[in-house]
Order: sequence, then C-alpha cells, then structure tokens
Amino acid sequence: MKLMHLADLHLGKRLNDFSLLEDQSFILKQILHIAVREHVDAVLIAGDVYDKSTPSAEAVLLLDTFLFELSQSHIDVYLIAGNHDSAERLSFGSRLMEKGGLYISKVYDGAIEPIVAHDDYGEVRVYLLPFIKPTHVRAMLEKRGEEPRHTIESYTDAVDEAISRMQIDRSVRNVLVTHQFVTGSVRCDSEDFSVGGTDNVDARVFDGFDYVALGHIHSPQKIGSETIRYSGTPLKYSFSESMHKKSVCIVSLAEKGSVQIELIPLEPLHDVRELKGTFSELTKTALGNPEDYLHITLTDEDDVPDALSRLRLVYPRIM
Repeated sequence: MKLMHLADLHLGKRLNDFSLLEDQSFILKQILHIAVREHVDAVLIAGDVYDKSTPSAEAVLLLDTFLFELSQSHIDVYLIAGNHDSAERLSFGSRLMEKGGLYISKVYDGAIEPIVAHDDYGEVRVYLLPFIKPTHVRAMLEKRGEEPRHTIESYTDAVDEAISRMQIDRSVRNVLVTHQFVTGSVRCDSEDFSVGGTDNVDARVFDGFDYVALGHIHSPQKIGSETIRYSGTPLKYSFSESMHKKSVCIVSLAEKGSVQIELIPLEPLHDVRELKGTFSELTKTALGNPEDYLHITLTDEDDVPDALSRLRLVYPRIM
C-alpha cells in the first residue's frame, strides 16, 4: 500500500498581509499530480488543514476542490483536525463522506476505531487522532465516568491514554495520523508553541505503529525513527523557513515491518527568500525571481529615501 503524507496546509493563510490562496491552489494541483503519478492509494492529512478555526469561504472552496479531485482519481483521504482547526466544523458530514473514501476524525470522545484497508499483504489499520490536550482527555474520562490508567497532567499522558484505548493489534500493520509536538523536533517561527515546552509528547507512546504521520511542525523531519515523521508544510509560511526544502512524503507499506520512505520535492509558485545588499546592488538587476516573497536587508551606511516603495518597483512582493 502506498500512502502520501501531508500536513499543515494552513489554507487561507496570509503572510505579511499577502494572501497565499493562489500559491496554495498551485501547490495542491502539484500535489494531486504527484499523487496520481505515484499511484498512491490514500493521502494522509495530519491536521491544520485551515489556518483559522473559522476559515474563509475561499479556503473552504480550495479544500473542497482538492478533496473532490482526489476522489475523482480514486484516492482515499484520511484527515484530522489540528490545533488551528475546529474539529466540530471539520468533521461535519464525515459519516456520509466515508462512503466516498473520505475519512475525517471526529471530535475526540475516547473511542477511536481504525479504518481498515487491505492490500496483498493483508490489513492496514489507520487510526485518526486529532489534536488533543490533557484537558480534553480528562473531560472525556469524567463524562464517561471512567478513571485514567495514570494521572493525566502532561501532553504525553494525554496521548498515551488515548492510544491505550485503541487496543492495537501488533500482528497487523498500524498507521497513526496525529497532530502534536513530539520531543526532539525542530520548530520555526510560524508555529504555535507553549511556554516552557509543556506541550511536548514523548515519542515512546507511538510504539506499536508501523508509521506515524505527524502534523504541527513545519519542517520535514523524522523523530528518532524513520517511521515517526513530520511531512512539514507544502509551502514556506515564514522567513525562518526560507532555507527549508519542502516536499511530500511517500510511504510504501509492504509486509509487516517493511516500510519505505521517499521525499518528493515541491516547487512553489513564488519562493520565500531573504536578500541582503546595498540599494544599488539590489536594484541594478533583480536577484533571482523578482516575483518571490522577499525580506530585504539594506547594507547602505546612509539612509535611502523612500527605499521600500522604490524596491517594490523591482520586487513587487517584498514583505
């Protein structure tokens, strides 16, 4: 079975007051082309589908178009809510959509049943765990009148409790799609984080899964194991990401214990870059694609009158 791992689409995002909808539409079409070319069976979207819990109509339409085109290509979708999403809004109609191969995580209630797919090697069980906090899990247990296995104080406690209730069968292949900050991952400026790192989740809680598709961190990276991985964002969402190489992650599951990972690079409509030099150097001739989103540092010793407006004549997307 071949899976494509995506996360943190942040549809509807604005960067320094520039709308990125055109860029996002461009990159989603590229991702769709890759999915069809690579003959993937399903796409995993690990949260932060939207940039806001109340997304714009344009962002909703963009997601609708992307999901429809995947469906037309007979590619299933497994999608969860991240911390930027409203789990209630995102899961609307999810039980009806399952008939068309679109599986969306429900609001966390402690009962997560796997979606079971089949290939030549048997079952693949996919578990959808949306973004959760310790307060979510404590409230769920109180509502159900149940006691936790251990005291739930940290994010690790919360995720551990949620996974323990899945009753994983380790004799088959298991895939988890979730959205958390896993200890050891490297952050950048465009991500939300808790003061003091209190939102850390220890990777040990993922023992028993053949692949863990993570969302929340914007740079593609593995966490200890090749099979516990962040796909990263499909686009650069801050200048701290200017050196990132964005990609999609293709996960090939063969027999139990055999997992192959391939990263396929993405090419944006407009890059996010930083330039540095004198006003004369930067305006004599455009450096790189002048249509990119740019952060420019001038090194002139004297002030340059009306520098920003004059630079915009050469670089219209300077931020």
